[in-house]
Amino acid sequence: MNVDGAEAPTTNLSFAAGQLAIRTIIDLADYARVEALQREVWQFASDTEIVPAHVLKAIAENGGLLLGAFGPQGVLVGFVFGFLGRQDGHLKHHSHMLGVRHSHRNSGTGFRLKCAQREAILEQGLDWATWTYDPLEGRNAYLNINKLGIVCNTYLRNMYGELRDSLNVGIPSDRFQVDWWLRSRRVERRVSGERTRGTLADAIAAGGEVVNETRLAGAVRMPEGSKLDSRAAAVLIEIPGDVQAVKQADMDVARRWRLHTRELFESYFGNGYTVTEFISEVAAGERRSFYLLESDNQIR
Repeated sequence: MNVDGAEAPTTNLSFAAGQLAIRTIIDLADYARVEALQREVWQFASDTEIVPAHVLKAIAENGGLLLGAFGPQGVLVGFVFGFLGRQDGHLKHHSHMLGVRHSHRNSGTGFRLKCAQREAILEQGLDWATWTYDPLEGRNAYLNINKLGIVCNTYLRNMYGELRDSLNVGIPSDRFQVDWWLRSRRVERRVSGERTRGTLADAIAAGGEVVNETRLAGAVRMPEGSKLDSRAAAVLIEIPGDVQAVKQADMDVARRWRLHTRELFESYFGNGYTVTEFISEVAAGERRSFYLLESDNQIR
């Protein structure tokens, strides 16, 4: 549930970038503010779904990280929270939550929090971080892949069970678990803004094959057929341009998208493909979004 509160690729600054201060949370009052911000961002149905202040404090003071972003008057506008973990015998940082106040979306706050988190993890002597996010959430994909440089070849079915918050209610909580190789040239280039954005036409011209069919039915795009056996060097998997809008229009279609893309991602990850790019563009007034998966990518 890491970045279900991230910003879209557009810019709409609510304050000057230089007025944003990011620092480690150490004050008891700020721990309580993080609790309150969780309620605002995710609109949890119950307080039992919130990570409470005493748990945040215990983890943050024992190898975890809790960073807050504060506006000009010292108001908490965002936070990122994670903890030490171990996977395949290696230490890592697992980033569990990233939340940004609704009034400060699209301001670059989430990106700046993640960059500060990267520096803090490197100072701990680690070079690997993981987190999960919903692969149908395009705004999170844009931040994670295009701006931060993550890669992904792990799909987790219904990881959190039934979630009842406003962003996740209604469909299985499938997630990508992503890898952030903090010292890699890929990550360094993306966080510094060196990357040139590619287009769908570019990806197809380079040999990428779109492996799922969709059709527009009224105002909602629906998934149709799938090709699960492509051997192209790169494949493209379409997701909804705005999954929250699909949910509002027709929850059954949203569930179809979940199962449709689950089958595709599991199949291609199982065949050795890795998510390396995210393409989202507007054509004929409609946003279309695609993941690019490569078969020969060196994941680190």
